[in-house]
Amino acid sequence: MKKVIKLNPSQLLVLVFIVSIMVGTILLKLPFSTHQSIKWVDALFIATSAMTVTGLATVDPSSTFTTLGQFIIALLIQIGGLGIMSFAVLIFIMLGKKIGIKERLLMQHALNQTSVGGVIKLVKYLFIFSFTIEMIAMVFLAFRWIPQFGFSKGLFYSFFHSISAFNNAGLALWPDNLSQFVGDPLINIVISTLFIIGGIGFTVLVDIWHKRSFRKFSLHTKLMVVGTLVINVIAMLFIFCVEYSNPNTLGELSIGKKLWASYFQAVSPRTAGFNTIDIGSLDETTIFIMIILMFIGAGSGSTGGGIKLTTALVIGLATISFLRGKSEVVISRRTINSGYILKALAITMVSIVFVIIATVMMNLTEKAPFIDLMFEVVSAFGTVGLSTGITAELTTIGKQIIIFIMFVGKLGPLTLMFSLAKPSKEKIRYPQEDILTG
Repeated sequence: MKKVIKLNPSQLLVLVFIVSIMVGTILLKLPFSTHQSIKWVDALFIATSAMTVTGLATVDPSSTFTTLGQFIIALLIQIGGLGIMSFAVLIFIMLGKKIGIKERLLMQHALNQTSVGGVIKLVKYLFIFSFTIEMIAMVFLAFRWIPQFGFSKGLFYSFFHSISAFNNAGLALWPDNLSQFVGDPLINIVISTLFIIGGIGFTVLVDIWHKRSFRKFSLHTKLMVVGTLVINVIAMLFIFCVEYSNPNTLGELSIGKKLWASYFQAVSPRTAGFNTIDIGSLDETTIFIMIILMFIGAGSGSTGGGIKLTTALVIGLATISFLRGKSEVVISRRTINSGYILKALAITMVSIVFVIIATVMMNLTEKAPFIDLMFEVVSAFGTVGLSTGITAELTTIGKQIIIFIMFVGKLGPLTLMFSLAKPSKEKIRYPQEDILTG
């Protein structure tokens, strides 16, 4: 009698994601997808980058891939951003199939929810919000790009970039990304609005839609809205001040373009990956601040990556509470469960370990400055897609390391660890004993 292999939700998510990336790799390697043949590792890199909505690219998507190839990339971005399991549930709903507890558990893991209750309703809202927002943005972009590129090309570019932006992919169909639109208000506003909305989290969007009053918002929504606003304003002011006189970034721009570029580049590291100025020419101080922003990432249950803004906020608030001599973390008259604080610490520590190991390995295999390699690794882990310009020059081993880190960053380090770990059934409690710390 054959033994049936049972996979837990984490293992099944990992398996489905791997299969999807493999299918995407094969499609992008086929002759109809490219103008010239590309290596398998490059096809795998682009497929992984699209499915993980990262945006790093070893080849130029604009000149390497045909329109069909670019459409496949957009499709992979959409599936990766909204989640392969979300599309599976959508098909189930359209076919009138009953969605069981196993599918609900999978969606709970995929959308990073605390319970299975309401996950199917959240999936429905997810698709309604996503497709509506993408269509509206595509119309706005078409007003700008159809007159410039013609109807068919302008419409396709609008379609591709609305998907890429909303899903925080950061892939653009120009070799210099969006640098030629550095001072264009329409492009700056539409693209940044897309990736901010996509990165704030679907749970937050649903909460805002239903309650429409800051006082009535859940604590998670309040933290995301206030945290996003504060961190974006601080990052914008920092970039504006540090890069103001840099002739290779903001120095040669008018004051208006400086403000637009500062704003755009401040919000983009929150997993979006688009750039309107040359990242490789930024001051090292700015690059380091961007590394921190990329590591923090977007919101939980969003199209973005990173350890998530709420994770960073919980750790920061827990530290403040400890320094003030408090035994509990209280925010807005709500006490944070100690289990969530432990989870936040675990996510952060495991993420740091992955980033350190990958950076050290890259430093051994690649001929590039250490800060550039760390930037590349954190960009991959945070599924951001920004690069100082070294992606195309990576060795085969370097590309494979980045592919793995993009994979880890999208699924989440804890999901990967849970898929490999054997669940503990031990219920024994042992005596407590103090240890010296600090």
